[in-house]
Amino acid sequence: MKGKVYLVGAGPGDPKLITLRGLECIAQADVIIYDRLATNLLFEHAKPDAEFIYVGKAEGKHSVKQEDINRMLVEKAKQGKIVTRLKGGDPLIFGRGGEEALVLVENKIEFEFVPGVSAGNAVPAYAGIPVTHRGTTSTVAYVTGHEDPLKPSTDINWESLVGIGTIIFYMGMRNLPSIVSQLIKHGRSKDTPVAIVRWGTTPQQQTVIGTLEDIVDKVVKANLKAPCIIIVGDVVKLRDRLIWYEKKPLFGKRILVTRAKEQAGTLSDLLSELGGQPIEVPMIRIVDPDSFDSIDKAISRLENGPGYDWVIFTSANGVEFFTKRMRSLGKDIRILSGSKIAVIGPATARAVKKLLINIDVTPEEYVAEGLIEELKKAGIEGRSFLIPRAKVARDILPQTLREMGGEVDVVEAYQTVLNDLAAAKIKEILSERSIDIVTFTSSSTVNNFAKLVGGDLKELMQGIAIAVIGPVTAETVAEHGLNPDIVAEEYTIPGLVNAIVKNQTKEASLV
Repeated sequence: MKGKVYLVGAGPGDPKLITLRGLECIAQADVIIYDRLATNLLFEHAKPDAEFIYVGKAEGKHSVKQEDINRMLVEKAKQGKIVTRLKGGDPLIFGRGGEEALVLVENKIEFEFVPGVSAGNAVPAYAGIPVTHRGTTSTVAYVTGHEDPLKPSTDINWESLVGIGTIIFYMGMRNLPSIVSQLIKHGRSKDTPVAIVRWGTTPQQQTVIGTLEDIVDKVVKANLKAPCIIIVGDVVKLRDRLIWYEKKPLFGKRILVTRAKEQAGTLSDLLSELGGQPIEVPMIRIVDPDSFDSIDKAISRLENGPGYDWVIFTSANGVEFFTKRMRSLGKDIRILSGSKIAVIGPATARAVKKLLINIDVTPEEYVAEGLIEELKKAGIEGRSFLIPRAKVARDILPQTLREMGGEVDVVEAYQTVLNDLAAAKIKEILSERSIDIVTFTSSSTVNNFAKLVGGDLKELMQGIAIAVIGPVTAETVAEHGLNPDIVAEEYTIPGLVNAIVKNQTKEASLV
């Protein structure tokens, strides 16, 4: 089997700025060799059995020498493996992609360049600074601020460089005083605006604005360290009017997402869109039930009679696992043709509609109590109800339906199990005080969180805001002696996010 190496630009930091071709190369890879600036959020697209090798370089510290990286690329490819070499930004803009490609050519190994979004363009954009602007400058230069120390002399022509409208320096923080000195020495005005952006395009983005005369002192005062992009030129003045990313309502907020991995995506995406940094540590895993007996019996009744008047889905997981079992038995949605369908919440409704099934009842209030009120209108006494749900769930819905004369079968479609691997990670995050908000979307998640954290729960949660999806979850938080700071008025994921934004906007106005 013939190996191949993809030299891929991972983009500047925001995982959504990678190219479609870059994602394809990650998905195909047997081996992923990655740098410090290649976000591990991209690894979710990799094959489960992919090998990951970190070769990152912090400022002044090389975990793996370049010649060893070159040797690794050759060895893995000669083993017949598909290798994706993941490099921050663009592999050919101060990324040494050309050097690695030449080694591959010498060893007769097939390779492909996959360009990426360079930090020199993206980071200024996220800081609200266009690198060119009509009426300000039509020239831009990209310069390494960290040349090979073994070179006998500099390749930078400072005299010609100072005439360029915008100058972008990569990897220049250690040499910032020298860069400033050279620009002034060769004719650039001391009043020239300068912006330095650290961890650009990520929620940790930090921007310092100054001039060539005072930027070094400002950087020291702000304790700004690599990785940074340095932007020199009058375009920096446009930031006051064009700043956008750092104005997002959740910018810089680190938010713990405790939902199961299968469900975390929507919440994390919404938080990211608003500038927050979601940190996913699932409390639970969603798995098949211990026994399929009850659900198989219900499916048989739906197919062979007498059927059910109503099938009630209380979660998207219930829909997924019910239909999964139905298909494994060789059945399809036609067995539901004689039943009316009721759901709780828009996410559950979307899951049902994907099956091309019409919904007869959706309560305005997304809780069991709201659904009961709607079913009363249709009549409950003498009717039969099927509720496929989790092994552990609130009993108010089936209990109330039975009290009102309904026949109810509650079947176990799935179960949630504690994610024991999360305990150490949770305690580490809480101990480091590295998050601002914890989110809970169910009572079971709260209980599992408390179980994993243990006796230090109250102490470790001090100073961290707690956001919950609704009053039922809020009650569970209170039962553990904690205060739910943010309670969604609409009991949905968007409702939870809106409540967090409202709270944080209010907090910001008080500062």
